[in-house]
Amino acid sequence: MDYNLADLFESVARAVPGREALVHLMCIRDRLARHLLGAGVGPGAHVGLHLYNGVEYLQTLLACLKIRAVPVNVNYRYVEDELAYLYRDADLVALVFDAAFTDRVAAALPRTGGRLRHLVRVGEPPAGATRPGIAPVAFADAEAGAADAPAGPDVGPRSGDDRFVIYTGGTTGMPKGVVWRQEDLFFSGLGGGAPTGEPVRRPEELAERAVAAGEGLVFFPTAPLMHGTSTLTALIALGLGQKVVLHRAFVPEEVLRTVARERVTNLSLVGDAMLRPLVDMLDGPLRGTDCSSLLSVSSSGAVLSETVRAQFGALLPGVRLLNNFGSSESGFNGTATEESGAGQGFRLRVNGRTAVVDPVTRRPVPPGGTGRLAQRGHVPLGYHNDPVKTAETFFTADGERWVLLGDMATLDADGVVTVLGRGSQCINTGGEKVFPEEVEQALKAHPAVYDALVTGVPDTRWGHRVAAVVQPREGAEPPTLAALQAHCRVRLAGYKVPRSLVLTERIRRSPSGKADYRWARAVAGG
Repeated sequence: MDYNLADLFESVARAVPGREALVHLMCIRDRLARHLLGAGVGPGAHVGLHLYNGVEYLQTLLACLKIRAVPVNVNYRYVEDELAYLYRDADLVALVFDAAFTDRVAAALPRTGGRLRHLVRVGEPPAGATRPGIAPVAFADAEAGAADAPAGPDVGPRSGDDRFVIYTGGTTGMPKGVVWRQEDLFFSGLGGGAPTGEPVRRPEELAERAVAAGEGLVFFPTAPLMHGTSTLTALIALGLGQKVVLHRAFVPEEVLRTVARERVTNLSLVGDAMLRPLVDMLDGPLRGTDCSSLLSVSSSGAVLSETVRAQFGALLPGVRLLNNFGSSESGFNGTATEESGAGQGFRLRVNGRTAVVDPVTRRPVPPGGTGRLAQRGHVPLGYHNDPVKTAETFFTADGERWVLLGDMATLDADGVVTVLGRGSQCINTGGEKVFPEEVEQALKAHPAVYDALVTGVPDTRWGHRVAAVVQPREGAEPPTLAALQAHCRVRLAGYKVPRSLVLTERIRRSPSGKADYRWARAVAGG
């Protein structure tokens, strides 16, 4: 047996066949896998998952793994141009899409060069939806029609070399497909079968651990599965032989009711954009909601501010709050220390495979030095269809593969890493470097600020100046620039203090809570 995700999950299903979620998923997965094989989708073929959260997402994902096809996540917020680009760039031959996106799929399909040839639709399209050029198979028909079909052609032996692609859009530029070997993803993204302990030493051990652990854990990834964090959380749960709970969309009050009803033990989300509404509900209309089953709440993909962490800790003091750091290119890197926050920076205790390296020499920097975060060992192979970006980001040193991340960081003598921010978002104001994340942390500590993004806008004297886009807290007096400047000056060096302010009804973020800095620059510049 190899570290192949399909083999690993099947071994767990055989070991604990009666546990909720696994039987249903595996049975339907087999039927959908036969349908895809019958449509000519086989090993190495790329299948797009253009879906909201739901059981169909995991069914399709597992079906792809079974037949050695390559699952590819599709951001459901993309419009026609972005979809046409991703469909082409990812070399999709099949697409499983939610019926709500029928018009967008129909508009993008003619621009894919004819390679995308098989469509499976989940649900019924909305009234008035156009369907030129679309003749999809309904999802229910796909799995039902294949129920008694033959197993299909031999797809060859599975291995840890089978691929898994995660498309990441980030905050700038066109989306990029990160190409993982499944063995590497298992260890870097799924923690080697034990995200909080020792990874397995052999593939068969995963099922043995699932049996020994018993059942009772309930994982609830609340962010969209189209983002790597939530998909990996769901796969971790399945690998442990535990239950997964899903919502189609993030609705704070429904999340809390589900925590109480389903006895959720492990909740995952993305940053303040998701945790703050939950905190507001727990401190307001849903005060007293039974969250006694919760063991941990983890965030990855966006930093949790010091203020929101403190509010959460006061409401649910017995729940462990994990401020994690990772990316589509690296999997898990580390967890923030307790003192992380405005004035201290985002401080991480990283795993043994993460380092701070000089971006030119690509060698680790000494303590006190500044460089870029990098990770070695189980890292991706590169970016799909982008050899130039692959060469810029991935390298080999001393016989090991490395990925060079976009985050600037420093390393102290104790081995703690302080993440300064994304180099691409760094603001150069009069020669001084300002990382937006640090200023945002300070702003969100102000009682009248609900959310904030910081960006640079052109300035005739300084080149760029620091600008803040702020969403005031509901019911609070909107903060003035002078008030926010006074608040920030006791937490930040003077050159980091915002020089201009725009108030907005709502900060624009992705469904997973990630910042939209292009939008912030446009708003601040205007």
